[in-house]
Parts: sequence; C-alpha cells; structure tokens
Amino acid sequence: MGRQIISVDNFNKTVRYFRKNGIRHAYYAAKERIEEKKRDCYCYREPSAAVLEKQREETADSRDLFSIVVPAYETREVFLHEMIDSVRGQSYGKWELIIVDASSSSSVEKAVGQILEETADERIKYQHLRENKGISGNTNAGIETARGDYIALLDHDDLLAPDALYHMAKALQRCREKGEQPALLYSDEDKFENRDDDNGSYTSAHRKSEFNLDLILSNNYVCHFMAVEAGLMKRLKLREEYDGAQDYDLVLRVVDHVYRTTILQDFMQKFVHIPEILYHWRCHAGSTAQNTASKTYAYEAGKAALEDFCHRRGWEVKVAHSLHLGFYEITYLPDLLSVRKEIGIVGGRILDADKKIRAGAYDKDGACMYEGLHREYSGGSTHRAVLKQDVYAVDIRCMQVTPALWKVYEEITGLPYRERVIRYGRGKGKSERSIADLSGLGCDEAGYRKLSMELGAAAARLGYLVVWDPSITCSI
Repeated sequence: MGRQIISVDNFNKTVRYFRKNGIRHAYYAAKERIEEKKRDCYCYREPSAAVLEKQREETADSRDLFSIVVPAYETREVFLHEMIDSVRGQSYGKWELIIVDASSSSSVEKAVGQILEETADERIKYQHLRENKGISGNTNAGIETARGDYIALLDHDDLLAPDALYHMAKALQRCREKGEQPALLYSDEDKFENRDDDNGSYTSAHRKSEFNLDLILSNNYVCHFMAVEAGLMKRLKLREEYDGAQDYDLVLRVVDHVYRTTILQDFMQKFVHIPEILYHWRCHAGSTAQNTASKTYAYEAGKAALEDFCHRRGWEVKVAHSLHLGFYEITYLPDLLSVRKEIGIVGGRILDADKKIRAGAYDKDGACMYEGLHREYSGGSTHRAVLKQDVYAVDIRCMQVTPALWKVYEEITGLPYRERVIRYGRGKGKSERSIADLSGLGCDEAGYRKLSMELGAAAARLGYLVVWDPSITCSI
C-alpha cells in the first residue's frame, strides 16, 4: 500500500488552521503540507552495535558527566521502560538519570524500583515528591540534586538515540580544544509515532540551523535535545509561570545571560548545534507532538516568555502569534534598526512575476535561500521562510541600512545612501517601508548579488548582524 498523504492528523490540522486563519491561508498551507509529505523520504537508522562499541571505547576516558532530568507523572509503564532503556543504552557511559516523580499513585515508583532491582544501575536516581508542583517545579527538584557538568532535559515518554550523549561529549571536547565553554548544546530531532500494527516509525526529521538569534525570537526551534551548563542551569532553573513553554523561556534566559556577558563576535560560540538526530519525540494520543492544539496554553506561555525577554532587553515591542501555532512575530517600535543597535542591515524578499521568491536572503555561499518558493508558502513544517532570521546577506534592492554603515554602503556601491518608500501587503496587512534607493546603479542579477554579498561581509566584519524580514516584499 502506498504512503498515506492525507492523514487524519493532517486533515484535523487543516480544519484548525482554516478556523484560525481563513480559507486562503488554509488552502496554501494544506497544499504545501501535501507537497512536503510527497517529498519526505526520511528514514532513521540507529547506529550499529559495532559503531556504538567504538564510541564507548573512544570516550572511555572522557570526564564530562551529564545529568538527565526527567519529570514523571503517572507515566505509562511501557513508555517509562522504553525511556529508561534509551538512556541505559547510551554509548557514552558518564551520566546520571534523575527521575522526579510527582504521581499520586505508586505506578512509577514500582516500575523504577523493578528496573533498579533488575539492573542495579546506580546511575539511575529516583525522587518522589510530596506534592505535584507542575512541570517546572518538579523539574527544578531534579535540577537541584544534579551533579553533572551539563544538565539535559528529557520528557518522560520520549526516547534518546543511543549515541546522543556521545555526540554531546565530542562537541564539548572540540569546544575545549578551541578554548571555548558552551552555555547550551542542542541537536536535531524527529518524531516517533506509535502504531498498533507494528513497533512504530520515525518521521518528521527536524534539521535545525546553527544558532540564530532572530530565529529563536520567532520560535523555539532549539527544543530537544538540549543540555545547559550546570552552573547556569542551577541559577536559572525553570519558571512555573511559563509552564507549557518552560523550555522556551529557559532558552531565552540563557540567550539573555550570554547576551549580557559576551561580546557579539563570541556570542554564537556559546551555542553549539549538533547536526545529528539525537532525540525521538513520541507521538501518541494527547501528546503535543501528535496534536499541537492539545496544549494551546503553551503558546500563550511562549508569547509571554518572549515578551519578558524583550522587556529585559529594554526593547519596546509588540509580540503577536503568527499564522502558525508556536511561532511569533515581533514588531519593533519604532522600527527594528532603531531598537536593535547590533543589527546593521535588514532586508526582505523579492518576488518574480509568478509570485515566487527570486532574491532576498543569501547564505555564505551566495545561494538564495527559499528561492522559487511561492509567496504564500511558509517553507514547510518549520515555517522558516516566513520568519525573521539572521543571514549572511540580503538583496541590495530590498534593504535598509543603519546610519553607522552608510559610509560602507557608499564605498561598495559608489552611490550616496538614499531611501525610497515601498508599499507592500494587502488588506489589513498593507504596510510601507523605506529601503535603499539604487537609482543610477545599473546591474544585472549577478552584479546585484555580488554587491549584496559584499555588504553582508562588511557588516559582519564590523560586528553587525544582517536580518532577513520576509514580511518586507519587493516585486521585479
């Protein structure tokens, strides 16, 4: 039987999206989702026994201890066993698993007790709380007792890949060789779907970007698997008022801490992305992974956490939910360049006659990100194509430059920096923006891209970020 493209889950998502955003947005969201499903050929392959044994030997003398904190509450026994087995199966052996149980029944305690009796694994620590303090309060109880160098968070029904801690340990080793001490490490992830007809399947690989400040201010793409330096984690902990988005709030406060204590040039080194699938987010009835509408309060908590971050930074902003659950839009008052002094250039997308992206954001190799994507598409399940994000360069034909870089702009283009007003959008979303006026500069496509890349490189050398804002649209 062929792969099912239109699943019950996808149908329900489309209905919810239609109710929230209207028929036009729902039509394009469904169309893009179906196309994405057709292209999806992801298959997770667990490392072989030989590879895992080699990893054990390679890291036998490593010094880093990882504390994995798991808040449990009436966890199904089969899920609990599988979660613990995934930790015990790690090829990297220096870990402690701290299970903090807030259940009113004794089911979790009995299950863990049975595992301890069978394995005698002293790395597994069990705490039973006298009261249920919520996800943050329960997790904090485990954080307080953690002895590791880094503290990682694992949900009670999720799974770690067997090489998860190995890759974390190797990343730390590489950082230390360069004299760096990361504040936070994170990996790629996928979803594990339970089914009745077999043992389940791995789907929806989330390949994440290197740390991107403006992207994290749009969505918690860091998510799983995340580990934070222990001293910092113990100072910050989780905040109960942000339950549902407590992980996002934690990431934002780590970012704020690093922001305040590190110069911009060293900022990114404090966040280490490991481009490997190390975490399996279990999908089952009622889980957020299966049904993003099952915990709508979490999205309100995420919005509040983002507002708190902006307030602590002293930014005057308005934070709103985007079309997509769990994704946010920040409007800076009066504008981005006035509020964010570390940003040197902001630019938008350029559409062709077919309403597809022709130019806009460029990576370090000069490739146009999201090229060919229809203006109504979001870029798939990550929705990255409609989110503000830091990029290497933006197209010179649709950019605004901070006054501190006007001289650089003039040296590169040979033109005085002037601005003109463009109007874009439609209906209630109609807006206008000032962008650089290139009157008198005659270039072909290659010439415009070359100038764009030179400006992006110059901004980086001078310590400025370049931000792509896809809500700004030019047509050519």
